[in-house]
Amino acid sequence: MGEGRPGVAATLRALNEALGRPAALWVKESGARNLRHRDFLAPRAALSAAFPGGQVPPEAVSAVSSLQGPAVLPLRVCRQTPAGLAVQVRRPEAFQRLLGPLPGPGPAAAEERTGCVVLHCPALRSPAALRPRHLRSVLLADHLAQLLRAQGVDVRLVPALSEERSWDVLRQLRISWPSGGSSLTDAVSALKAALGRCSCACEQGPGTAEGVICKVHLKSFVEQQGLLGYDPNLDVLLVTEGTLRSLAELQEAVLQCPVSDPWHHSPLASQVCCSIVHVVNCEEEFQQQQLDVLWRILDPGAHTALQKHLVCGPVKVTNPSSPIGADQYFQLRKRQMYEASVMKYGELAQDEAWTEVIDTLTVAAIRFEMLSTGHRSQITLDLENNSISTKGTKSGAFVMYNCARLATLFNTFQRAVEQGTYPPLPPASELNFSCLREEGEWLLLFNYLLPFPEVLQQAAQLPPPSRGIRITVNTETVCKFLIQLSMDFSSYYNRVHVLGEPFPHLFDQMFARLQLLGAVRDVFHSALATLHLPPLSQI
Repeated sequence: MGEGRPGVAATLRALNEALGRPAALWVKESGARNLRHRDFLAPRAALSAAFPGGQVPPEAVSAVSSLQGPAVLPLRVCRQTPAGLAVQVRRPEAFQRLLGPLPGPGPAAAEERTGCVVLHCPALRSPAALRPRHLRSVLLADHLAQLLRAQGVDVRLVPALSEERSWDVLRQLRISWPSGGSSLTDAVSALKAALGRCSCACEQGPGTAEGVICKVHLKSFVEQQGLLGYDPNLDVLLVTEGTLRSLAELQEAVLQCPVSDPWHHSPLASQVCCSIVHVVNCEEEFQQQQLDVLWRILDPGAHTALQKHLVCGPVKVTNPSSPIGADQYFQLRKRQMYEASVMKYGELAQDEAWTEVIDTLTVAAIRFEMLSTGHRSQITLDLENNSISTKGTKSGAFVMYNCARLATLFNTFQRAVEQGTYPPLPPASELNFSCLREEGEWLLLFNYLLPFPEVLQQAAQLPPPSRGIRITVNTETVCKFLIQLSMDFSSYYNRVHVLGEPFPHLFDQMFARLQLLGAVRDVFHSALATLHLPPLSQI
């Protein structure tokens, strides 16, 4: 029976348990300099707080060295150092367990985690043309939906796109969003009836704007219910037919959800309604709070009590000659990407075959520009200067470039196999991973392949229920992970000649490196899929 795939969290948990202390004492190293000497460290300051004089009993040190388990990395040595208690991993065995054949199918665990989240993006109801600030919340909702689905969560996206207007910029950015939608007439009528029974509502009076059904006093309801986190200026809401249609569409999405909730991890989870996350830019937040409270008033169920607001910070555009729309922003970045590609690759980039490449690089550039910053922070778009390039190490184009380098490597190897230069890559169980001794190889495995499943889980993790309405989600994690992976892979690939001379005594090392880089390629592809970015086969 296989030992299973090791994980960072499981290894840290086992290390802490071995020391017999409730506190989390251990940290995973990530810097190249420290990884030359240790892989995990219990710092001296933490040990001094947990043990008299900071001296760990010998039996505890021995327990650390002998740790084993299906998800625990194989440990080689544990020793006292000036920095603290240091542990090294048995690296050839770690390579074997992470790059070798898995003991069983991996996707089953994700299928067992059920739940439903409704992601509501009010920007898509705006009658005006989309602007970059709207695009930020839409891209974030689209990315979060992909992350949640990868964890087995059922996601409903609201609102459905109106068929009466063009959504070309969403299609160009590969945003997958439902359109059309069912009739909401009955649901709107039911909400009107609820309004008639509502003690917070009053009839339309003289001087009320045309189209207003009635007024609803929100502030008194918020105070009576003791709701926290709402704007103190919430007062009277003028309810229109459009307001009720927005609520009806949210209710329809809730009814389509399985009755379970990813915020809850208890045996009672199956009895809890789905969760609603309103993904809004900061300029829409007040209006969405009004809609939130109105829904609580008209439908005081468990699902309306689980509403949360994921608020995006402002998007500042420097030196705009006039307000710029989302479609203009896309076309500007596409033109800049084309010019940067021509500058780097010459006439080759003007070939028709490059049209799809330029489109993909543009989408990558915009998605990374919008999503690699924490969603609550401000983003500044410099549209006057060509801030999109193929050279910067912090850009989406740089990530796609390195993904394409991997594709080129494996295409070159496959052609060489077909020509008889190299034998085919043997099964992973026959590879000699002790050949992987280069510093960059351990960096790629330990900092990226090992923690990648947990990175995706953490990026999709919704915070536990709380009385406030705002939540923070670490959606920037995937972009930052890909940027750092690209930098470390690029450094390794520039330094190491993977496809060496066709001499049999060099094949062991070459095959082990190809197996490692094949796993790196898979991580690139899986992470890019959460951004709706297809891998490139050339740049």
